[in-house]
Amino acid sequence: MNVLVYSGPEILPTSLNHTLASLRYILVPNYTVQSISQHALTTQPWQSSCALLVLPRSREHFVSSASKQIKAFVEDGGACLILGTDATAMPRSQAGFALGATSLSLGLEAGAVESPLKFYDKLSNCYITTDVEHRVEPRAIGLRSANGTEAKGIYDTEAAQFQGFSGVKDVSILAHGAEGSIAGLFLGVGKGHVAFWGPSIEYPLTEKPASSIVSALKIEDIISSDRARNKLLATTLSHLGLKVPPEEEHKHMIARPLPQFLTSAPTKPEIVEKILDDIAAPQSGAQLTMFKDANDEFYFHPLQESAELLETTRENAQTSSDPATWQPKHIVICRDGVLPAKNLTPLFDLNLFHNALANARQKQGVIAPSSAWGIGEAVLYGEAVTSTQTMLDKNPRLLTQLPVPLLSIASHQLTGRGRGSNVWLSPSGCLQFSLTLRVALDRFPAGKLVFVQYLFALAVAEACRSESVLGSSGAGEKVRIKWPNDLYAVTGPAKGDLRKIGGVLVNTSFSSGKVDIVIGCGLNVLNPPPITSLSQLQHGSRAELSLERTAAAIMTKFEQMWTVFVEGKGSFAPFIDLYLERWLHSDQAVTLTTTTPHTRVRITGITLDYGLLRTVPERSGMSAYPAKDDDYIDLQPDGNSFDLMTNLIRSKS
Repeated sequence: MNVLVYSGPEILPTSLNHTLASLRYILVPNYTVQSISQHALTTQPWQSSCALLVLPRSREHFVSSASKQIKAFVEDGGACLILGTDATAMPRSQAGFALGATSLSLGLEAGAVESPLKFYDKLSNCYITTDVEHRVEPRAIGLRSANGTEAKGIYDTEAAQFQGFSGVKDVSILAHGAEGSIAGLFLGVGKGHVAFWGPSIEYPLTEKPASSIVSALKIEDIISSDRARNKLLATTLSHLGLKVPPEEEHKHMIARPLPQFLTSAPTKPEIVEKILDDIAAPQSGAQLTMFKDANDEFYFHPLQESAELLETTRENAQTSSDPATWQPKHIVICRDGVLPAKNLTPLFDLNLFHNALANARQKQGVIAPSSAWGIGEAVLYGEAVTSTQTMLDKNPRLLTQLPVPLLSIASHQLTGRGRGSNVWLSPSGCLQFSLTLRVALDRFPAGKLVFVQYLFALAVAEACRSESVLGSSGAGEKVRIKWPNDLYAVTGPAKGDLRKIGGVLVNTSFSSGKVDIVIGCGLNVLNPPPITSLSQLQHGSRAELSLERTAAAIMTKFEQMWTVFVEGKGSFAPFIDLYLERWLHSDQAVTLTTTTPHTRVRITGITLDYGLLRTVPERSGMSAYPAKDDDYIDLQPDGNSFDLMTNLIRSKS
């Protein structure tokens, strides 16, 4: 389930960033925390997968074209958390003019109607409204919850007032201020629930702006109060119906990036030197200490400094913070084919991975060109990174100067990316990585790039069937492909016994007659329940499942396919039969909501020219296949969303 944080133009960016960071620190891995734009909130079907909608502090009184959707979501049974606001409960008979709109008008689209945010509670026959009328100069205040939790130094600019709630049913006070005033409250509204906070409990005391007003406190008091702040927020989330992970898990949660290790296959030590020379060009890679790009700044360190560097960064890694402060990124250089000791990379054994890769390549007869190296033989590994995808495709200089292929692996992603605007949740046991490739457009038509996502999903599905992953017990046959780029596990005989276990994301960048390709992938391998993973498909298998061997199998299988694919100038013909065996959709009946009226169609396959999903309308008493091409309805993978559970295909626009 998702926790969606509204990021419309009404919202203060600082509050938005700290809200995302604080909620992720408290709720991961139980929930995906991601932002949702005004356009998406007003046009997309987000409600069914939303466990909580959060409104960070707004610039002024909240008047928005999204108010209607927020109100309906809560009153129909949803949960909402509103930060940095006053709240007033007003009997319906007294509401009248007081509920009119104010002047704020930001980000309106054509035809959108703005209105103030208000809820109607039938049980108490009253309206609940929000406001920001009592702003004061930034100050630090103390809070005390009903269960005795005390937090000092909480950032506040609101001096919030909560009025009219004495006669409202189903109200709980979350905390009082030092003077006895209400600081936060929780109440039922219709079938749903809302929590309001006046002070900025989303702001960590260790980050600006809160850190600037608590500097007089002792460091141990700041840390203690920040823990209390998190506890207040966690209690609020529990009131709203969320299952908050035990506080003990927060001690092991990584909230900031850790250093990455640049390594090569031990038999090919020249790889690291080549990578460094290309990044540093025209200077020598031996002199490379810093590289600044559009999204990130990278500092480079020798392996000898890695233990001290890790110790320092780990001390700060358990404190939630604004991602804007996550600079620079640190890269440890492993020269001469030397791999870091296991205690430096406890969650991923690089020695095991490289050995498994060498064995798989030998067994499958995969030979890299003499002038290059194979896929997976150059690895950038980090225990915790922002996003393996973002660090490559959002840093254009780095991407174009890096030699390929380069595999970037992370045990945890703090802002992992999925398809579209989705966030990829990355709990322990998930294999997540990005792979860089480059092809010349004079021998690889740009129109064939759409097939890369299909090819990689197929490679993952095939790798899961290998002896080194799920073994020969048939468990690998349960891994199937959902169009266009998801991986599902068949967990039982019933139609609905399908669970998502992975996904593929492909980004491309064109320059100088070449295209840089970044393939991102996440695959649940060792995750314990309730998250579905490969480990739960293993019944009867003797294979020793591991992240390292799974990654090696995927790299080897994909390199086999990629060589054929490039030699065929992007033709998917050699793979189409196997792809249709591995996917879930042959002859599947679905409803297209992209047409007016909606159209009932049957899926027949993938077009080999442009990689479109081919469907044919269902017609009573007629052949299932049309007589001419005009009768087909073909769908683009990047413009449509396939809801497998409801058999609906929707537009993503």
